[in-house]
Amino acid sequence: MALHIIKLAVGAESLDTLRAWTERSAAASQATEGRAVVRLSTRMAPKRIDEVLDGGSLYWVIRGAVQARQAILGFEPYKDAGGVGRIHIVMAPEVVPVRPRPRRPFQGWRYLRPQDAPADWRFDDLDDVIPPAMRRELMELCLI
Repeated sequence: MALHIIKLAVGAESLDTLRAWTERSAAASQATEGRAVVRLSTRMAPKRIDEVLDGGSLYWVIRGAVQARQAILGFEPYKDAGGVGRIHIVMAPEVVPVRPRPRRPFQGWRYLRPQDAPADWRFDDLDDVIPPAMRRELMELCLI
């Protein structure tokens, strides 16, 4: 059974800014190594890597709510400029919106059990009814 990871999207003001960062990161990896992936640097490696790699995703908390996820493809250990061991969480470039769910701030990352993960969200159902700016505000308030 897949195990997920949840993390604050530090610096992301909205789903759009997270997507923009992801697009830049994927384009850079495509140019340098020939594959579009997104790498997130973290200090601690998960102890339950096998469970996470069994279909897990990284769920992003943006402005106090879980709002998106990205599939986790792997983990790559490396040493930073100071020689400290760190790890890259390697993710697919696609950002998948999820049903917003309030979440208080926390440090680092946490495991997220599949039964606690919010469902994927399709905007198509509301695109004709709610203007994009209003939809974004309602999502940030976790009202839709």
